[in-house]
Amino acid sequence: MDMFDHKPTDRPATCPVHAAPDHPAVKPARVGILLANLGTPDGYDYWSMRRYLSEFLSDKRVVDYSAWIWQPLLQLVILSKRPFTSGANYKSIWNEEANESPLLTITKQQTALIKAQMQARYGDDVRVDFCMRYGNPSTPSKVREMVEDGCTKILFFPLYPHYAGATSATANDKFFQALMKEKWQPTARVVDPYFEDPAYIDALAQSIERAYANAAERPQVLVCSYHGVPERYLREGDPYHCQCQKTTRLLRERLGWDKTEIRTTFQSRFGPEEWLKPYTVKEVARLAQEEGIKRIAVCAPAFSADCIETLEEINEEIKESFEHAGGEHFTYIPCLNDDAAHIDALCGIIDRNLSGWLKT
Repeated sequence: MDMFDHKPTDRPATCPVHAAPDHPAVKPARVGILLANLGTPDGYDYWSMRRYLSEFLSDKRVVDYSAWIWQPLLQLVILSKRPFTSGANYKSIWNEEANESPLLTITKQQTALIKAQMQARYGDDVRVDFCMRYGNPSTPSKVREMVEDGCTKILFFPLYPHYAGATSATANDKFFQALMKEKWQPTARVVDPYFEDPAYIDALAQSIERAYANAAERPQVLVCSYHGVPERYLREGDPYHCQCQKTTRLLRERLGWDKTEIRTTFQSRFGPEEWLKPYTVKEVARLAQEEGIKRIAVCAPAFSADCIETLEEINEEIKESFEHAGGEHFTYIPCLNDDAAHIDALCGIIDRNLSGWLKT
């Protein structure tokens, strides 16, 4: 059985004190810590990819065009072709041994490490699990399991350092929708974005310092590539762009670097609109062609775990763009994943958000 499959708590349900003998049994109260990430298809075959992409691209937080225009285009045109290309991309990075995407593998590892720390602090008073916004395990299924297991309080933690409507907000939407179905709703808290958390910045800096120390020749420029969003989202009040810029600045200050040594870019553009600029795939080529940069490193601070956008897009497509333009040495610095400093940073954030709920 998978270590994150639902198992009944070893604390049995009992009739409340002073209640009538026929009162329904109630599980001992505990606190749920529910980690959330974007999601993953169940496989890279056509139908698995189509189900996943349909759910993802039907989310109004992701694509906010009118449904009567967007859905026919999505269902009849895009989803007739894109599952094949996306499936091929996923196949190139798939964890064949576990038959799952790298994002799922890494999220399981992160959850296991966080669970160990939380249980060392709080014992059986906590239940730690994870869910996905799209695909499996779904957010509603994990909320239901936590409630069944006696969680009267749930701390919901979207694993996105930066807030964006298309990431943090839609994860929260799904969580709140799940709570709407509960007869006895648990008290809920949502973790704030942690883009400026000192421990997170330090974990990023340590990963970069290690990569630079191991490089045969020091990269001339570090490109911090963040997932893109349409440019108009910034004008409509989404703080994502500003939070990304601040992470880069804090990272540069922590590293003690000059401004010329680090750049902010945005990747994964989709559709006809203008997105946040500069586009990573174009900027790395410009660095090689116009500035004569031969050695770059690329990191992805907005991703808590490596996924299709980092393992395939950065380490293949963006690398190819740089080398085709004359670049010679491309270094991809992996996401923080299950790095010890990263896990400690996440646990510190969780501890602060549990204030008043639990005692060590």
